[in-house]
Amino acid sequence: MTGTTESAMEFEAHRPRMFGLAYRMLGSADEAEDVVQDAYLRWDGADRSAVERPSAWLAKVVTNLCLNRLTSARARREQYPGPWLPEPVVTGGGALGPLESAEQRDAVSTALLVLLERLTPTERAVYVLREAFAYSHREIAGVLDVSEANSRQLYRRAAGRVTEHGARFPARGERDEQRHRELVESFVAAAREGDVAGLEKVLAADVTLWSDGGGVVSAARRPILGRDKVLRFLAGVMPRYTGAMRFTTAEVNGTTALVAWVGGTLAATATFEVRDGAVTAVHSVVNPNKLVFAERQLSHPGEPVGS
Repeated sequence: MTGTTESAMEFEAHRPRMFGLAYRMLGSADEAEDVVQDAYLRWDGADRSAVERPSAWLAKVVTNLCLNRLTSARARREQYPGPWLPEPVVTGGGALGPLESAEQRDAVSTALLVLLERLTPTERAVYVLREAFAYSHREIAGVLDVSEANSRQLYRRAAGRVTEHGARFPARGERDEQRHRELVESFVAAAREGDVAGLEKVLAADVTLWSDGGGVVSAARRPILGRDKVLRFLAGVMPRYTGAMRFTTAEVNGTTALVAWVGGTLAATATFEVRDGAVTAVHSVVNPNKLVFAERQLSHPGEPVGS
């Protein structure tokens, strides 16, 4: 086996973890794939005799590539037409790492990724490395070239800002997960039939709906607040889609989600937040540019991520 082959194989062993890190940093599967490819080019040209721990070396490279992108990404999102939501990722196959607990699922939820947009790039890096990958502050300091004390300070600030906006979810047990699935399945069944009354039964009075069309397809330009307004919106759009679309479910960003197809093309995903037995938030992505990655995952379930 040649050194080049061994090097490539070692890189591939780290690829899923690198993709998961880049996705959590950027909220974009497409950009995360680009970052992983850039990391490979750097790995391929590096003097690996000087690399003591490949996982740490690659984490540093990926994190810094993401930091370079986040400033321009923030500027683009400030000009984004309508609500910006992260690209959906199908997680049932382990695309973002093991999601064996409610805390791990919440850590990749659409709601949390949206809240991470409120952090500075460095705060986001510290928060992701600490929360999602259990890095010590010593390890984070090495990745970001800061002191351990600064890492702790950045983490406290980031966690405080996230918690302030409600991203710390109550612990969920098996029954809660089952109830979540049941509510989503009821929503999907009602959407499939164009049953507005059925939708009303599962929505909380204070439900909010976000719809990300990116200016490419028709979508609500602002969040829709309250059950009555959400129902009016859904009643207006469902007749256009119920006949043409096929609705089903899949695990997206760590939770049961609605998946809508038109023929063989993924047309929408929707993830849901649930509280006290009702849907309190709907995050719907209909921007076709953001659905390419998830469509590929669903159409080719065995394909490695980040490739």
